Amino acid sequence: MNKLKKNNVLNFPRKISEIEREIEAIIFAAAEPLSVETIESKISKKVDVLKVLENLKNYYSNRGINLVCISKKWSFRTSANLSSLMSQQKTREKKLSKAAIETLAIIVYHQPVTRAEIEEIRGVAFGTNTLEILMELNWVMPQGRKDTPGKPIQYGSTDDFLSHFNLQKLSDLPTVDELGTAGLIDTSSLDASIFGTGKFYKEKEEEKKENIYSDIDEMLSDTLKNENTE
Repeated sequence: MNKLKKNNVLNFPRKISEIEREIEAIIFAAAEPLSVETIESKISKKVDVLKVLENLKNYYSNRGINLVCISKKWSFRTSANLSSLMSQQKTREKKLSKAAIETLAIIVYHQPVTRAEIEEIRGVAFGTNTLEILMELNWVMPQGRKDTPGKPIQYGSTDDFLSHFNLQKLSDLPTVDELGTAGLIDTSSLDASIFGTGKFYKEKEEEKKENIYSDIDEMLSDTLKNENTE
């Protein structure tokens, strides 16, 4: 219903432009979130797409569906305060195993990380299906190979992971202290190294290098001693 302003002038709803209608339709029809570049390639004329998206975002901010941007990709989503209306009466929940949860946490907080590094942090080997489950969910994917002997595959998180957990970027992830304060994890029984920041493995690599050098020094000194005794 139209409302009157203080000066008794009717406040009519804003009419969106033709280009806004085009972008609105493109995003609505898309099967997945779209980047600005993808949207630019589909519209009829060249405009400042990012500015138009921001206008549409404001336009939809108080409606039943919102225009959201996650990891630089845009999509329509049900308004957060109406999500309960979309829930089904019967749902089938499939919980992740403890190994999968720990593996996901390690990958997210240490990425890129290899299988051997994951096992070292967890202190135990895990089955091949653990990574497969995370990749089937499209939360984790291979991200090249590490420049070490054997060239092991490194793993990292995906945009779908950010989207599923409603994160804009990886820096929005909570710290282990924040998770403990919120009561989401028991910090007394959890190895905090799982929630590292990549520093963990840099330190480990430095320790390995130092060990290598000390071993070489020992070998050389032993050799010199043997030569002197002869």
